[in-house]
Amino acid sequence: MPKKNTNPMPETKTETTNLLVGYVRKSNAGGALKLSVNTDAFSDCSTYVTSDGQAYVPLVISLNALEKVLNGERAVTTLTQLQD
Repeated sequence: MPKKNTNPMPETKTETTNLLVGYVRKSNAGGALKLSVNTDAFSDCSTYVTSDGQAYVPLVISLNALEKVLNGERAVTTLTQLQD
């Protein structure tokens, strides 16, 4: 007779969403990255404060996508904030 599973897996769902804040592209000359930030989206971002009282907005750029922009495989990638 098959053994019954008495400990089912807990149903915890950890979903992280990304808030689109702007875009990243290489400059026309190719020597710099240009960030375009949507001010409405930026104001919706969460912040954190360091011990010296400075406030920061944590943002994320995918390294793989950024490498493709730098190599010319993509024209642009996204600038996001991870949100729980």
